[in-house]
Amino acid sequence: FLAYFKKMCRSKDQKWTFVYQHFYNFVKGQCTFGEVNVDLCKKFREYLLNAKQLKHSNRPISLNSASGYYSTFRGLLKIAYRDKWFRENINDYLDKIEPQDVKKEYLTLDEVKQLAATPCDIPVLKAASLFACLTGLRISDILNLQWEDFAIAPDQGYCLRIRTQKTQTEATLPISYEAYELCGTPDTGKVFKGLKRSMINYPLKNWLKKAGITKPITFHGFRHSYAVIQISLGTDIYTVSKMLTHKNVSTTQIYADLVNVKKRETANKISLK
Repeated sequence: FLAYFKKMCRSKDQKWTFVYQHFYNFVKGQCTFGEVNVDLCKKFREYLLNAKQLKHSNRPISLNSASGYYSTFRGLLKIAYRDKWFRENINDYLDKIEPQDVKKEYLTLDEVKQLAATPCDIPVLKAASLFACLTGLRISDILNLQWEDFAIAPDQGYCLRIRTQKTQTEATLPISYEAYELCGTPDTGKVFKGLKRSMINYPLKNWLKKAGITKPITFHGFRHSYAVIQISLGTDIYTVSKMLTHKNVSTTQIYADLVNVKKRETANKISLK
C-alpha cells in the first residue's frame, strides 16, 4: 500500500507527499493493502488530529491542515477502490475532519496597485506575485508554468492551457495582455525562471512591508485577492469559479460573501434615527 501511495504522489501536488510521510510515520513504514481497513483509517484520523508538523516537530499541525490531509488520504482510498485494490469503498464508513472557518485575507485593487508600484529585491517574485493577482493561479501552477502553455484564443487574446496541480483539472484560461507582459520575453521551458517556494516566505513579507501593507498576506492571498476584486467589479460568480478552476461554485461563494452588497443594504435597513 505504501508503494502504491508513493507512486500516486508523483503525479500530485506537494500536499500528497506530506500526507504520505505522515501515514508512513503512523504505520512505522509498513502497511499492506490487507491492513487498510476502517479501523486503521479511523486511527489515522485521530493521529492527524494530534500530529506534529514534519518540518517543525515541536508544533502541532493545524486543524485545517489535518482536515486537508485526511481529505487527501480519503481521495487516495477512493482511487484505490476504483483501481480495484479494495473490495469496498472504505470512505463510506469514514467521517471527515471538519475544518474551521478561517478569515480569508486579500488585497483591494488599490493595494495591488500599491504593491505593483513598490520595488522588490527579487524581480521574479514581484512578477509572479502580480501575475497571481491578475490570473488567480496557485503557486504550484505558477512554478510549473511553461511557455508552451500559452496559446492565442479565437478572439486573438492570450490564454493558458494547463492541467492544475492541485485538482488535476484541464483548463483553458484567458489572461490579459498586462498579465502576459509580466512573464517577460517569450522563451522555452519555465516562464518564471528562478522562482522558488522559499521566496514566498520572508522575501514576500519584506516586500509587502516595504509597500506599507500590514495585512498577513501569503502568496495564496493573491488568489483570494483576484477572486474578491473580480466579484467586486461585477464579474459573475460562475465565471470567477471557472477562472479559479473550482469544481463547485459553492467553493467560490465564500468570496461573494466577502463583497456581498445585499448584506450591506440589509445592515442599513433598520435605523433608529
